[in-house]
Amino acid sequence: QVQLVESGGGLVQAGGSLRLSCAASGSTLRSYAMGWFRQAPGREREFVASIDWSGSITDDADFVKGRFTISRDNAKNMGYLQMNSLNPEDTAVYYCAARLYSLSRTVGEYDYWGQGTQVTVSS
Repeated sequence: QVQLVESGGGLVQAGGSLRLSCAASGSTLRSYAMGWFRQAPGREREFVASIDWSGSITDDADFVKGRFTISRDNAKNMGYLQMNSLNPEDTAVYYCAARLYSLSRTVGEYDYWGQGTQVTVSS
């Protein structure tokens, strides 16, 4: 069983940056791929980025366009999402998730989820 807690969200102006963190407990993250997803009001939860268990393979959504970087520190049981050049369309609740071994873009393939952290980008 893995418990995930996100932090680092907040209000930022367009063009600004935020670094989201995902702290894991209950089990080591070493065997788990991690993903970041987001959900805006009235919209479905969508894939943002994912990273495999080793940290050597990453994947991200087209809208990221090099602005976001996913990373992890298995020794600290932590995952991160560095977000730069934010725009109002990035406003959403951001969730981290975990699944065994390989990364995925599919919400239903993740076994564990955090409670989410709100990111609001003002214009």
